[in-house]
Amino acid sequence: MKTIWQTTDKQELLARLAKLNSAATPQWGKLNCPQMLAHVADGMRMTLGDLQCQPKRGPLRFGPLKKLIIYWLPFPKGAPTAPELIARAAEGIEPERAAVVALLERMAADHTRQDWPEHPAFGKLSAQDWGALVYKHLDHHLRQFGV
Repeated sequence: MKTIWQTTDKQELLARLAKLNSAATPQWGKLNCPQMLAHVADGMRMTLGDLQCQPKRGPLRFGPLKKLIIYWLPFPKGAPTAPELIARAAEGIEPERAAVVALLERMAADHTRQDWPEHPAFGKLSAQDWGALVYKHLDHHLRQFGV
């Protein structure tokens, strides 16, 4: 499984981010490119503990199901997200791309951290889980815009 903790995997994401442009149209979903980048940036802010999201109860907190989704199953197109991760208006493609890059670098530099916040849907995650989940989330949205 790819993870943001691996330099080659992180570099691959950065190269794909650089290919995005404001004219890119989504292959699914309602977000435009700057909105998607704002969503991804806010997801990383949540991961770092900079943005609080309301916890949700549900089966995704169950260990085996959580691992299955994080490591094996593809994210479904149009899956629901925390309202806090789509609440902020995008500032434009370049500021949002710069924010995603900076947050990705910040997370990668903090890879030895052990006190990660709980995910609103999955609950407690290990550093390994967070690295894989952040990679998978960003990969999902980059594929949404064809990169």
